[in-house]
Amino acid sequence: MSNIELAFLMMAVLMVLMSIRIPIALSMLVCGAVGYAMIGGFPALLEYLGTAPVSKFSSYDLSVVPLFLLMGELATRSGITAELFRTCNTWIGRQRGGIAMAAIAGCAAFGAICGSSLATASTMGKVALPEMKRLNYSGSLAAGALAAGGTLGILIPPSMVLIIFAVLTEQNISKMFIAAFVPGFLAAGGYILAIAIYVRLYPDAGPRGEKTTFAQKIKSTKDVWHITGIFLIVLGGIYLGIFTPTEAASVGVILTAILAFTHGKMRLDGLLVCLMKTAVSSAMIFFIVLGADLFSVFIALSRLPDLGVELIQNSGLSPYTILVCMLLTYLVMGCFLDSLAMILLTIPIYFPMIMAMDFGIPQADLGIWFGILALIVVEVGLITPPVGMNVFIIKSFDDSLKLKECFKGVIPFLISDFVRVALLILFPGITLGLVHLIG
Repeated sequence: MSNIELAFLMMAVLMVLMSIRIPIALSMLVCGAVGYAMIGGFPALLEYLGTAPVSKFSSYDLSVVPLFLLMGELATRSGITAELFRTCNTWIGRQRGGIAMAAIAGCAAFGAICGSSLATASTMGKVALPEMKRLNYSGSLAAGALAAGGTLGILIPPSMVLIIFAVLTEQNISKMFIAAFVPGFLAAGGYILAIAIYVRLYPDAGPRGEKTTFAQKIKSTKDVWHITGIFLIVLGGIYLGIFTPTEAASVGVILTAILAFTHGKMRLDGLLVCLMKTAVSSAMIFFIVLGADLFSVFIALSRLPDLGVELIQNSGLSPYTILVCMLLTYLVMGCFLDSLAMILLTIPIYFPMIMAMDFGIPQADLGIWFGILALIVVEVGLITPPVGMNVFIIKSFDDSLKLKECFKGVIPFLISDFVRVALLILFPGITLGLVHLIG
């Protein structure tokens, strides 16, 4: 068996292992180890395992992971979701479809602190779904808006998937965060526009909310000043170069903890729960990084990426055609894999191929641009049938919602996503402009 055939075999085995619910970290570690040993020999594998994990986990960049995870746990337990939704609802809830728009805005704001799509969808769903039902919103619009809004959690910085991508591809985390800012808020704006168009076509789907006075709007805004402050300090500090991502995460943890204890219902036992969940999640992510690193080294040894680059160069296809084909595979994989699995599985093959193509973009920017595009398409997979993890989370809050109805509700948001991806491909400056401006 040739090395290329071995690489394809191990990838098939990896897919089978993940399909039978073997943890992705263990699946990648086993497949990577077996493949590495068959190419380089068992002693070489032992030598690699004796040095690589220490080197990888000693990386300063990885220290940001547990800090942002703890920040997200504290934010989730602090009860700030209700305040964010209430403020957004006060300002735009009176519009037709305004409650759904407020939910999108709330998801964007919470995602800027939390960094998890599933947590964003879950916490905002608990708060916003009852209000939508009270005002007789259609189930499809309510479920679609909340499921789509949840995806903003992994797109708007900080994002765990973005951090892992940056670590594995040796990209600058600060620049990745800066590059994700405009596409993230473009996503939120696109979702709100999709709601506005939808309720214009189907007025009964999103009735108007209660009218509020200007004084109520000002008061509600004052109620979330502390949340806005955390967002500005953490992300503003990164964007302005005041903090490194790790320093910003440390500051964010302290400020979010203060917020949780003073404005939320956090007690000492709650803090211990947050610390325990953070430790478990951090260990899981570090294990995933180890498995992904070993699998990536095996794929590189097999020379599969080199073959891919050679085939691309001889295919006569334009780089943009190949890029679109790559992004389409994410939509297919999204039917049976989660976002992190898709990124980890494709990075060893796709990233070297992308870096070998000429898009008219400097090499220093190319990896960042592709990372944001991949993250966005992976995010679309969270609401794409038949899996759509965010859709199932929202449905779990209301048994009266039918799955067919929920997936029907995400269609306007999928259209918005496709338009946004097309814009980011055609105009890389949307992604890279802020990086150049600040950098």
